[in-house]
Amino acid sequence: MVNRHRKGARSHPDTQRGSKTDKPRSPAERRHDSVWIYGLHPVLAALANPRRKLRRLVATPNALARLKAGGADLKIEPEESTPRALDHILGGEAVHQGVAIEVAPLEPLAIATLSNARLILVLDQITDPHNVGAIMRSALAFGADAVVTTRRHAPAETGVLAKSASGALDRLRLVEVQNLARALQDLRGLGIICIGLDSEAETSLETAVSGERLALVLGAEGKGLRQLTRDTCDVVTRLPVPGPLVSLNVSNAAVLALYLAHRHLFGGTPQ
Repeated sequence: MVNRHRKGARSHPDTQRGSKTDKPRSPAERRHDSVWIYGLHPVLAALANPRRKLRRLVATPNALARLKAGGADLKIEPEESTPRALDHILGGEAVHQGVAIEVAPLEPLAIATLSNARLILVLDQITDPHNVGAIMRSALAFGADAVVTTRRHAPAETGVLAKSASGALDRLRLVEVQNLARALQDLRGLGIICIGLDSEAETSLETAVSGERLALVLGAEGKGLRQLTRDTCDVVTRLPVPGPLVSLNVSNAAVLALYLAHRHLFGGTPQ
């Protein structure tokens, strides 16, 4: 959360200024031939995703038993391993829970695949993989249909992103676009109301939300929504934050916005 008060410098609803992860990534950095996904929930989701191309499954005997207990369809022969051997493959910081799967990156989907979507999250150059993964996890929890990101200025598909998403990476539709303003216009053409979030907006999301199909648009670390993104949204709103701080970390802002959107679209408190 950014420590800013209601009076003073402009703030944004989702950001921490000066994040090193805001640097653009080259296509070579963003596209890898293979990705190691680790942890029980991410691996279970990858195994269940028919769009995934699977290459290797490495697991300890205990983790393999837990995968089978979780209903995993072992489409490839698992390789028995040890926690130390997995540390060597993934690095000592990876919380792998004794299992990892090597996969090809998912091919992004097109805007046209969202013709039946009711709730979408749109990320305007959000680059931190932990934040993006946490957003995906919340999006899945609140029944969102898809996440839309920009082709550049977005995190590559990595084990860190997949672990933070806790399986949502393989369960949500992920759309990647070259031009976000044009993508928002396309969403509006599908009858989806695009709602931007900015802590300086005059209108509260809770009072402004309307329509039967919504796209929530969240801004980048340290910068908020870009001007063209703001201009292309149907409305720009703020989150109802009553305390002295008006700016939330983007993943926290996403949770609150998703809750309010879900309540509007589906009624009552999410079950």
